[in-house]
Amino acid sequence: MLHNPIHNQKISIEGSSIDIVIKREDEIHPFISGNKFRKLKYNVEAAKACSAKVLLTFGGAYSNHIAAVAAAGKTYGFKTIGVIRGEELADKDSMNSTLGFAKEQGMEFHFVSRTAYREKTSKNFIENLKGRFGKFYLIPEGGTNDLAVKGCEEILTDADKYFDYICCPVGTGGTISGLINASKSHQKILGFPALKGDFLQEDICKFATQNNWELVTDYHFGGYGKIKPELITFINRFKNDYNIPLDPIYTGKMLFGIFDLMARGFFPSDSKLLAIHTGGLQGIAGVNNILKRKNHPLIEV
Repeated sequence: MLHNPIHNQKISIEGSSIDIVIKREDEIHPFISGNKFRKLKYNVEAAKACSAKVLLTFGGAYSNHIAAVAAAGKTYGFKTIGVIRGEELADKDSMNSTLGFAKEQGMEFHFVSRTAYREKTSKNFIENLKGRFGKFYLIPEGGTNDLAVKGCEEILTDADKYFDYICCPVGTGGTISGLINASKSHQKILGFPALKGDFLQEDICKFATQNNWELVTDYHFGGYGKIKPELITFINRFKNDYNIPLDPIYTGKMLFGIFDLMARGFFPSDSKLLAIHTGGLQGIAGVNNILKRKNHPLIEV
């Protein structure tokens, strides 16, 4: 899988001795963006190695993962199937920017109820999918598995060893697990979950090989997909100040958290922070549609 060169972009904060650098993983590929590229890299290779013709995965209506798998399928010659949470979406996919994009990339959808979706990892659920679609290469929701973690370990390079803190958004735990495994012993990995709940600790421990990490759980803004006006204001100000777009589900929440922690004196003076921009910008259009219906300010693009 070929990708664009990644660069680290330093941002300056007046009056602060703390250095913040953004690793622009969002620029890695126009459609298979950020950590989704990393997670899919070795899964695509494994699918090719076993002569699979079909990639099947799971996600919600605005899933970055669904969009990325659809694009990867078109790019690398796979048929793709998306098992989508919410059967009420079955006749509305063309109205949703994420599903509309995935459909343009050739993805076939299988809409299931939210109750049924909770069983997506069960043996019976998977067997029923095999009966319906035949043979496929299965990629978990969010893309996290051993191969995804292996890909995410490549986010950090030897040039990043000088940072004291590595910060990243957390969804299913694959990205932070790769960062933990690739980090140096003197570095602290801070994860900013986009979801409420304590289950992520256990999920990360399945893959992480070091203990130099912590989840900062105060910046989920109510849970996955939940957005508040102060977050939109921060994202728009950040874009204006640094010319870096942020998505409101993951990276925007992380940067909001980092700035708030700095204001609270969490980081020692002269700390060097590396923040991972995990992409997800495709989701802005869908979020703006929701904000528009609520007469809230929109995310500037």
